[in-house]
Amino acid sequence: MTLKTFEYRSVARTTMAQVLAFHQDLHAIAWLTPPPIFITIQRDARISLTSGELDFTLWFGLLPVHWTARHEPGPTETSFRDIMTRGPMAQWQHQHVFREVEGGVELSDRLTYEHRASGFWSIFTHLMFDGLLLRLLFFYRHLRTRQLAPKYKSVETV
Repeated sequence: MTLKTFEYRSVARTTMAQVLAFHQDLHAIAWLTPPPIFITIQRDARISLTSGELDFTLWFGLLPVHWTARHEPGPTETSFRDIMTRGPMAQWQHQHVFREVEGGVELSDRLTYEHRASGFWSIFTHLMFDGLLLRLLFFYRHLRTRQLAPKYKSVETV
């Protein structure tokens, strides 16, 4: 199969501190998961945005999709990366980079991914994690970040 890349950027009218605090919240991943998909966390062993592991299940109706993501530092101080170590894709690396710009914080997501060569998961991930649906997923994630980060007041952080 072929390694693909995907990038999505937008600007949130908020501060870097609010964006980072929002992403550190234990509930952020649920807030960033668009309906009708639901998420359940099996194990959250993250120490910070840049260290640890998260095991979760994405529910597409009655279909459970198990995923384990290892969190690592990103290329800048205000970034992190999650790498799928178990899941439906052959490969998935998601880099989150936040950069202060005039008017707020630029949210930049960069994916490097590869679908499985064949079988059910190949068909499923081509439908759900590629093309228009992938673009809609990140449109939703950025919209929710722009809505929630400026109001962010959390006491629960990773």
